[in-house]
Amino acid sequence: MASAGREGLRLMGQALWFASRATGLVVLLLLTATAVLGACTTMRLASPRWPRFTVAGIHRNMSLLAGVFLLVHVAGAVIDPYASIRWTDAVLPFASTYHPFWLGLGAVALDLLFAILVTSLLRLRIPARLWRTLHWASYLLFPVAVAHGLGIGGSDTRLGWVQVYVAACVLAVLLSVWWRTRASHPDTRARQAADRIGW
Repeated sequence: MASAGREGLRLMGQALWFASRATGLVVLLLLTATAVLGACTTMRLASPRWPRFTVAGIHRNMSLLAGVFLLVHVAGAVIDPYASIRWTDAVLPFASTYHPFWLGLGAVALDLLFAILVTSLLRLRIPARLWRTLHWASYLLFPVAVAHGLGIGGSDTRLGWVQVYVAACVLAVLLSVWWRTRASHPDTRARQAADRIGW
């Protein structure tokens, strides 16, 4: 009976480990899509089939979905008894005894994502400049999240398909950021001019 209990715990631990790894990869994909759609929104890209409000709405919903999957990712890691990660370790950077640096980067990414999500939900109630400043943190969030995944991912990160997956996500974000910095829209130029004179 005791051996059956131990086997059950082992299988549960394996399931939690796989759930945490899988949701981490899903979060990376959702963050990638959010970043690319954010660049499209900023550049005012639209078409008759995809009006601007649709692109903006998908961008917002992707970021919320990333937050949900991130919570599942963290919960799987905390509930799994193998690493002894505490809930506080997930939000307090570099406080964990389990891979403190790499897990700390994960905590930084979590904190940044939720700061971006909360301020975006409150966008109409906070100053636009504050929202924009905090939203720029998304450019820091992505590389921190990637570094966390590569550093703490263990043997998973040496799998060929995982390396291609991560490289494709990084390339997509780099291209969208490059494209974003090269393109300009009259609305963006007008807002930047207003910011310079303090309106």
